[in-house]
Amino acid sequence: IWPDYVKERIQSTYMYFAGSIGMTALSAVAVSRTPALMSLMTRGSWLAIGATFAAMIGAGMLVRSISYQDSPVAKHAAWMLHSGVMGAVVAPLAFLGGPLLIRAAWYTAGIVGGLSTVAMCAPSEKFLNMGGPLGIGLGFVLASSIGSMFLPPTSAFGAGLYSVAVYGGLVLFGMFLLYDTQLVVKRAETLPYYGVTKYDPINACMGIYTDTLNIFIRVATMLAGGGGVRK
Repeated sequence: IWPDYVKERIQSTYMYFAGSIGMTALSAVAVSRTPALMSLMTRGSWLAIGATFAAMIGAGMLVRSISYQDSPVAKHAAWMLHSGVMGAVVAPLAFLGGPLLIRAAWYTAGIVGGLSTVAMCAPSEKFLNMGGPLGIGLGFVLASSIGSMFLPPTSAFGAGLYSVAVYGGLVLFGMFLLYDTQLVVKRAETLPYYGVTKYDPINACMGIYTDTLNIFIRVATMLAGGGGVRK
């Protein structure tokens, strides 16, 4: 029932989403095979952690700030840079081993495919009203992730925070995926075809890409039994 231009917008969004996942995987493999970069990414100092967060946030802001229509070359360069940075962030998961990560990737694909189908088939805006509760949940998961860095998982409180960060985070980002998928559909449907503001498929895919990456990290952590891998 969608007009052709809406279908094209959604298809292009998911093509960029697939491209982001592919480049992230290539970047992760390249970093995991470079001892100097792996040493940098696995360093637990506050400086390294701060630099990692700054790189992720800065690359994401750079991608969103560049016009898809007016500066396509710069936009695509920033998009590839962002995917590369995120690949470097997930590279330490290589310590879990290839077979486990392949299983985690299949499980993640099943989760993302199922939730995306639910979101697209659900009544319009059913999940778009979850923005407020999701923001609160994200605050709890972020606080738990930071707290688990200071408390050993062997303690009762540390184990509780770790469980919230991993298991609660998996549920939270699953809900975020429902929200962001419907947001993609809503924007594709409502943005005028001949309007001043043009549809940006790269910006549109950023939400579902980030959700998928967070789901993958938590699935891999759960399959590893929480073996020292933290987000």
